[in-house]
Amino acid sequence: MSDTQQINDVISLERVGEIALICIDNPPVNASAQPVREGLIAAVEAANADDAVKVLAIYAAGRTFVAGADIREFGKPPLTPSLPDTINTIEASAKPVISAPHGTALGGGLEICMGTHARVGVKGLRVGLPEINLGLLPGAGGTQRGPRLMGMKNTLDMSLTGKMVPGETAADWGLIDRIDEGEPRDVALKAAQDVLDGTLKTRVTSELPVEVDQEALDDARAMVAKKMPFLASAPKVIEAVERSTGDVKEGMAFERECFMDLLQNAASTRGMIHAFFSERAVAKVPEAGATPREIKKIGVIGGGTMGSGIATSALNSGLDVRMIEISDEALQRGISTVTKNLEGAVKRGKSTQEKMEAALARFTPTTNMDDLGDVDLVIEAVFEDMDVKKDIFTNLDRICKEGAILASNTSYLDVNEIASVTKRPEDVIGLHFFSPAHIMRLLEVVVANKTAPEVVATGFALAKKMKKIGVRAGVCDGFIGNRILAYYGKTAGYLMEDGASPEQIDTALENFGFAMGPFKVGDLAGLDIGWANRKRMAPNRPNEERYVRIHDKICEEGMYGRKTGKGFYIYDEGDIRPNPEALKIIDDERAAKGITPKDFSDQDIVDRYMTAMISEAARVVEEGIALRPIDVDAVFLFGYGFPRFRGGPLKYADEIGAKEIVRRIEEYAKDDSYYWKVPAILARMAEDGTTFEDLNKEG
Repeated sequence: MSDTQQINDVISLERVGEIALICIDNPPVNASAQPVREGLIAAVEAANADDAVKVLAIYAAGRTFVAGADIREFGKPPLTPSLPDTINTIEASAKPVISAPHGTALGGGLEICMGTHARVGVKGLRVGLPEINLGLLPGAGGTQRGPRLMGMKNTLDMSLTGKMVPGETAADWGLIDRIDEGEPRDVALKAAQDVLDGTLKTRVTSELPVEVDQEALDDARAMVAKKMPFLASAPKVIEAVERSTGDVKEGMAFERECFMDLLQNAASTRGMIHAFFSERAVAKVPEAGATPREIKKIGVIGGGTMGSGIATSALNSGLDVRMIEISDEALQRGISTVTKNLEGAVKRGKSTQEKMEAALARFTPTTNMDDLGDVDLVIEAVFEDMDVKKDIFTNLDRICKEGAILASNTSYLDVNEIASVTKRPEDVIGLHFFSPAHIMRLLEVVVANKTAPEVVATGFALAKKMKKIGVRAGVCDGFIGNRILAYYGKTAGYLMEDGASPEQIDTALENFGFAMGPFKVGDLAGLDIGWANRKRMAPNRPNEERYVRIHDKICEEGMYGRKTGKGFYIYDEGDIRPNPEALKIIDDERAAKGITPKDFSDQDIVDRYMTAMISEAARVVEEGIALRPIDVDAVFLFGYGFPRFRGGPLKYADEIGAKEIVRRIEEYAKDDSYYWKVPAILARMAEDGTTFEDLNKEG
């Protein structure tokens, strides 16, 4: 016999003999929202007050156990009871409480499990402490109970990487007592019965001893200093774990104090939280209500690096792919690249041999463009030449079936002009992938003047299917990312010509948080790519614009970067050092223009570079090329390696303040009034004290 009591809308209490089953049902991911916390306390108290109940078991309905906090509570006053108080109540239960997590137990969800007296996972369980990804540390006992269950080393690894680990691994560590198969309720009921029978041991986690692991602490500090120097939460994780050897109440209080201080005061935490929300914000587009077209089979024109990457990503997403090349030789190179990409995913553990073979079975390489007659979407990924692209789209208009979407992967060119050669401009869209396309998460969905809403919705549906971050962009030269890049890239050139070396500029920006400085990035991408684009733009370059010829002269010497072994740096069997030939070109150009080199500080470099980036980003928002400031931030976070802990260029702008940015621009304009102009949107913000975040809320 059993009876069920509904504690509140999300928590129920079922009595089965001497067992009380507490069910969490707060879809979609059973987030630890206030009603969950309040209901858990009430259920534990009710079960403790029932003399017939001898053991309690917590499990969850739906596809997962508690998968973290309720993001709707972020940035708002905390609601009682807090999660630490809830878990402390569970742990203090006079009757043993066990948990039976399934799916994922993340953050606060895993901390709930830590507070129970035994943990039996359901097969397929994955656990993690991902708070570091928000610039936080576990805030409900994870750094104190974790070491008592799985040791300092595993707690540090889980808390500093934010990665999920399989339930079986967690069981090996001692975090989970065992893994059972079955439905969560059945596993919870069986585990509770095992407690009654004496075959499943229970204990109070906070009463367990902690063994000091000094090597793990030292290794963690060294790793954080090297890889996470800007993240305020990382050293706090280590300090909190180190304190787990002392009084548990004091350790819990320190952990919570750190958590709240980071949440309220740390710029890196604000940046990380902003970055987290950006992934969701960019999906809110005017066309979101339109019904996407069904996409099962796609065509990719071009088997080069970009085309092969797009084909790989589509294959990994379960789509059928037809890849077109102009010759058998080029086609074989494309086939080889796609195969290597798929094999690489298997080697990295991101895929399996079976999935790779299934993907290759859906892959049809051909040199006949007429084979695209039945595809649902075709993505053109050839080099940036408008005439070539127009010719391709003229043929696609003839070949492709009615309703097929015709997309260009162009990085810069006018999608309206491309669409104009077809009889179906409403079916034409830009889908700008970032290289390597099978790895990079950003996809700019470029909406032309006549693109149909359902075609835009299909672009976003494709991004989701490919596990990419789709960002809506309007049509202009370079769209969002490359337009802004082209602008602030000039600043790097101006700084170099005016006195800073490429190495100093790169180092200053790497110390700011970028993985690579602009000159290393240029060498990696190939300096000839930018050279070709500058030549394309040359006829329209205003006479008033300052032009730096250094990049061009380096390319004229056949030095294109890594691909030729020389660029701004020399690449010699893993050794990277400044290229003396490039430095001589820089000196010669300064001399030719009569420039006396200035002595820039690293802060000068960062300030000018970031001010230029923010200025053009502001204009992109002002012109409606990006829907909101947070869309610009997402583009740079997921496509350009912008440091995540800073949240994006316009989030960083809010940290500086519009008045200071305007002051800088006006100061820099004394030397170059053509380049440095105050965007109207920034002038208004400086005047009325508003922020880019205010615009995000309006959007």
